[in-house]
Amino acid sequence: MLKVKNIDVFYDKIHAIKDVSFNVSPGEVVTLIGANGAGKTTILKTISKLLEPTNGVVLFEDEPLNKLLPHQLVYLGMAHVPEGRRVFSRMTVKENLEMGAFIRKDKAGLKADYDQVFSYFPRLKERINQPSGTLSGGEQQMLAIGRAMISKPKLLLLDEPSMGLAPLLVKEIFNIVETIKKQGTTILLVEQNANQALQVADRAYVLETGRIINSGDAKVLLEDDSVKRAYLGG
Repeated sequence: MLKVKNIDVFYDKIHAIKDVSFNVSPGEVVTLIGANGAGKTTILKTISKLLEPTNGVVLFEDEPLNKLLPHQLVYLGMAHVPEGRRVFSRMTVKENLEMGAFIRKDKAGLKADYDQVFSYFPRLKERINQPSGTLSGGEQQMLAIGRAMISKPKLLLLDEPSMGLAPLLVKEIFNIVETIKKQGTTILLVEQNANQALQVADRAYVLETGRIINSGDAKVLLEDDSVKRAYLGG
């Protein structure tokens, strides 16, 4: 579904991403793990056209994305939940969800998808008319994921969904990630909480200073001594 081929990304003169290649197949959860500053968020921003690679190419369903604008990716079936949630704070929960539905024309299907989001996140239904800026951090994360899911993506890009959340909420968010996967959505997950990410993922790539230094089956990497020492506190 997604192929990232030999991309290099610079911030001015800083070489942030160095010859990175990986792929995501339909139905998979693939995670990128690594320390702060490893380049995980930069890769997601490059995939979703917020940054342009100096070299290399990103393909979605075998189509190169180099000539597209960020908003056009939603029409192809890609949705990005950014780091830090980025909800529209003065708009209500309902209005934020409606922003995720701007490409939808199927009213019956849309109603079913709203109901599904509320089944994932009952608190959003309880706060439907509340300004999203008044929600807790965990509720804002739920809203950001719900807003992305309303666009009915084939591929969901999730950037640090557990950041700043209490352990119980982290568990709840990752349970939802598993549910979304079971319902057929492909997920590329960027996550500093390597333990949680590897438990939910099928495959993983380990990033260090802009390069992929390890990759493989997520459950195998969960038991890998070097990964344990570096990212799992083992």
